[in-house]
Amino acid sequence: MPKQILIKNAKIVNENNTMEGDVLIEDKFIANVDTSISAKSSETTIIDAEGKYLIPGLIDDQVHFREPGLTHKATIASESKAAIAGGITSFIEMPNTNPQTVTVEALEDKFEIASKSSIANYSFMLGGTNDNLDELLKVDPKSVAGIKLFLGSSTGNMLVDDPKTLKEIFSKVKLVISVHCEDEETVKKNLESCLAKYGEDIPISMHPKIRSEEACYKSSSKAIELAKETGARLHVFHLSTAKEMELFGNKLPLEKKKITSEVCIHHLWFSEEDYDSKGTLIKWNPAVKSSKDREALWKALINDKIDVIATDHAPHTWEEKQNSYTKAPSGGPLVQHALSALMEMHHRGKISVEKIVEKMCHNPAILFEIEKRGFIRKGYYADLVLVDPVSPYTVNKQNILYKCGWSPFEGTTFKSRVTHTFVNGHIAYQNLKFSDERAAMRLTFNR
Repeated sequence: MPKQILIKNAKIVNENNTMEGDVLIEDKFIANVDTSISAKSSETTIIDAEGKYLIPGLIDDQVHFREPGLTHKATIASESKAAIAGGITSFIEMPNTNPQTVTVEALEDKFEIASKSSIANYSFMLGGTNDNLDELLKVDPKSVAGIKLFLGSSTGNMLVDDPKTLKEIFSKVKLVISVHCEDEETVKKNLESCLAKYGEDIPISMHPKIRSEEACYKSSSKAIELAKETGARLHVFHLSTAKEMELFGNKLPLEKKKITSEVCIHHLWFSEEDYDSKGTLIKWNPAVKSSKDREALWKALINDKIDVIATDHAPHTWEEKQNSYTKAPSGGPLVQHALSALMEMHHRGKISVEKIVEKMCHNPAILFEIEKRGFIRKGYYADLVLVDPVSPYTVNKQNILYKCGWSPFEGTTFKSRVTHTFVNGHIAYQNLKFSDERAAMRLTFNR
């Protein structure tokens, strides 16, 4: 008989519904979902999930795991481990590594690294530049998540700013084109103004004024206009402003949307009021902005103008983050604590567990057409997470798993925690312990 695991008495959250029931896993797959399932064999492993939520494994569509070339900050091994502890069973990683992932050869090199070291399922995006359209068109749509374009200065020479090139990419690439939107000229002008006023000692509180609402809106509105003109399949990453919400509709089902959107954990949790206490630890691009912007993001998320929640996990060392404003890099680690943070917002009445599952499990799977993942369905890969809603813990140096060793949530007490994470039917994480066996797979796509 195939290896079996039976999860009993769980609150199964799936497709906008929660039911008390059981899930049977056979080898890599979900074999049955029902109100009551009996073990078929004495060899079946039985897990009593009384009082816990059973949800699909989270799919994080935007992470930076820093390998190759930036492994003093993070590795695929270290960050996938943190992701698994946080209930993220699949990730899509970004191209701004060293070397940058702007050729199919460099892309396959990353897949090779992940095949040996990742404990979560994995895929990568190929990065667009002003001169690599030929590479973008070589990509196998069934085996690669999509294309990433930086339309803002977050990553130096990966900036795509040639209008003719952009139009060609949008016209010819058939995969999902995911974009970072901040207008380069606006950001430069704002930075020059602050340098003239403050010199090198720019207060961190000026970050949302430098990487301003105007910079975000100008860039994202242009990208959306170009997508409408060319018919491109566009996904706008990490929205951060109330103003951008007017660019998105909520009337179509996700499967029919040509233009989709995402918000990140940090823009839902922090506001500019937190710069005084957190400093450069919450320096991200786009910037964390006002509490009014944050509330608008929440509203748009709940009413389905925003389709996906992601982390934009982007670790830097503690030493790097201690630099002055102009020298401290943007980004922070989030995969381990994303689900706990969302569950905290659930406890505060901001979001239902069903909506968390929709935005972090179902919708990334639909949007990127990921094969047999993101749902609790018979025949799907058994990527599953058990969450104890009332098992408080405080984030501290001793329990942080990121290679960088710090978290913007340090000192925060969360009410809920992940107790078990299943990857392709394998118990990868259980009660703070990791399996020595790897069961991760390269994601495939129904295209």
